Amino acid sequence: MTVLLFVILAFPLLLLFLHRKHRKNGGLLHLPPGPPGLPVIGNLHQMDNSAPHRYLWQLSKQYGPLMSLRLGFIPTIVVSSARIAKEVMKTHDLKFASRPSLIGPRRLSYNCLDLAFSPYNDYWREMRKICVLHLFTLKRVQSYTPIREYEVSQMIEKISKLASASKLINLSETVMFLTITIICRVSFGKRYEDEGCETSRFHGLLNDAQAMLGSFFFSDHFPLMGWLDKLTGLTARLEKTFRDMDLFYQEIIEDHLKPDRKKQEQEDITDVLIGLQKDNSFAIDITWDHIKGVLMVINQSFTNLNIINLF
Repeated sequence: MTVLLFVILAFPLLLLFLHRKHRKNGGLLHLPPGPPGLPVIGNLHQMDNSAPHRYLWQLSKQYGPLMSLRLGFIPTIVVSSARIAKEVMKTHDLKFASRPSLIGPRRLSYNCLDLAFSPYNDYWREMRKICVLHLFTLKRVQSYTPIREYEVSQMIEKISKLASASKLINLSETVMFLTITIICRVSFGKRYEDEGCETSRFHGLLNDAQAMLGSFFFSDHFPLMGWLDKLTGLTARLEKTFRDMDLFYQEIIEDHLKPDRKKQEQEDITDVLIGLQKDNSFAIDITWDHIKGVLMVINQSFTNLNIINLF
């Protein structure tokens, strides 16, 4: 009881100490103007998670196209003009090439073994070369065109039949099934039934992963308060999502390694990655974790791109 009381009384003092230390260090950064924040939490309480792009756009009208926010202890720069974005993305791209190392993306990408979340270094350059030369070539992308065209035609036919029968159509659900089907055929060489349990399983895994990638972790903004993520249950949820996805991808890999597996007319992405792993002629040793990390990011990207392209 005495220890608990001490922790409760000491916690505010610890936060105050950390805030003052951060202000002292942050004063040397010469940051652009931005909205004033509160002690410790900075501008976190002002963020509108439902439409952050609109909130930041409104702030840019007041503070200019280059402004600063403080998300907990993390200083953040926001760019809201094409001219400054060009400076960041093209002129000074090497300084801004790496993404911040956040808890969710880091765990789900097998400690940044993928291409999207890996910091800009020799490893990233080697992975980019592998992906560009073997996964994202124009010839390979075009080879999947019949799959996309066939699945879209199947979706249109399904909608047409339901409309002719004067039945209700859930377009959001239909488009999501289309997206999942295309992902499964391109990435895994499989076509699950619309209402099948494997489709629902993969759909659920994608939703869980997207939720974890966008979740607020205290560890990301308050490095010494990561224990709060355990209290909220977010750490356990992240670990469960990782284990479920890891098991799913492991099953896919084992299925591709079966000697009696029927040979496909078109290599899927898993086939290509397994072939690269066996090749063993690269500057890095491609492990199963590398393959799973790349599959995770590719599938998340395909989900977003397919939905955007359809609408």
